[in-house]
Amino acid sequence: MGLTAKRAGITFYSDPSDHYSHRIRIVLAEKEAVVELISVNPHHKPEDLAHLNPYNSLPTLVDRDLCLYESKVMMEYLDERFPHPPLLPAYPAARALTRQLAYRIERDWCSLVDIILHDSNDERVLQARKTLRDSLISVAPVFAEKPYFMNDEFSIADAMLAPILWRLAYMHIDLPEKPCKPLLRYMERLFSRESFVTSLTAVERNMRH
Repeated sequence: MGLTAKRAGITFYSDPSDHYSHRIRIVLAEKEAVVELISVNPHHKPEDLAHLNPYNSLPTLVDRDLCLYESKVMMEYLDERFPHPPLLPAYPAARALTRQLAYRIERDWCSLVDIILHDSNDERVLQARKTLRDSLISVAPVFAEKPYFMNDEFSIADAMLAPILWRLAYMHIDLPEKPCKPLLRYMERLFSRESFVTSLTAVERNMRH
């Protein structure tokens, strides 16, 4: 069961090109959740979004009377709402470590992606691109230790990281093969997952061509 536009309890307002929306689509696909998927042009948002979300931002997830507009909160809510397969470990210490990984991805990498994709200052974009590339190269050996990011199973951290890695070519970032071999193999594992393939929009598919 994929992300099909069906009337359901859950409605997801998604930007088809945004990596924050993409991470939620991956989680929804992992959970095989039935969802009304509304693809939104961020420059022409529907009027009802402003009534639902005080920030009028994307992504936005609505489940009956509940409206969520922060992507990490959405991911954890969906993991509890649809317990199988779990995307956070069972034990408190392991759950805390996964949440901390998510925090680091957001702080260290998502902030750079946002600059590269949205900042109009060429110098800041070039610096962010170099910093992200160097950071990924330095962390690449970590991906040799476990099949997923610091974990034996696919987790919320992978759902956050996959959209960034998918956009590397689109952001004009190339990774050298030899030092990044474990990371490149990890990317292949991510991109071949059924949930990841299901999560892609037409816009995102074109990012790799």
